[in-house]
Amino acid sequence: MSAIPLVLDGYLDELPVPGDDGLTARFRVISSPTDDAADETVFACHTVQPHLAHALLTLMRPGDLLRIGGHLILPGPGDEGGPRLDVDALELLAPAPARDLAEMTLDRYGPYLVIFDPAVDTVPVFTEAGTWVGTAEHADAITDLIHAHESGSPPPNP
Repeated sequence: MSAIPLVLDGYLDELPVPGDDGLTARFRVISSPTDDAADETVFACHTVQPHLAHALLTLMRPGDLLRIGGHLILPGPGDEGGPRLDVDALELLAPAPARDLAEMTLDRYGPYLVIFDPAVDTVPVFTEAGTWVGTAEHADAITDLIHAHESGSPPPNP
């Protein structure tokens, strides 16, 4: 088995899968040096870094542009499994644009959950315990609504 240091930029393909221990995560990243679908490579990734696994599982969503660093593991003739990238560095370069999502999406803002529906501009906001916070008039107003909720102030006027 050989390990090759590698840093690449790519898009998170789907929601990461937590490990059984809750401290690791598996995910896939699609990278293309030319932005042409014919040149795309899908990397099977794994991290054992708890802080990276936490970020992937709570903050990242499919379509986010990431810079990942680690070691590309190439199995030898007697090894089981295919190649994988063991990730030890992760940086969010650009979040997935909410407006470009094709279907309703649940997203997290710390302990708050929001529902993006491409058919409407308003964004319902709840706590992770299910308590109603309010409706943001548009995606840019979500943090104002959350701050008002946390301070006990009335929600901002649109």
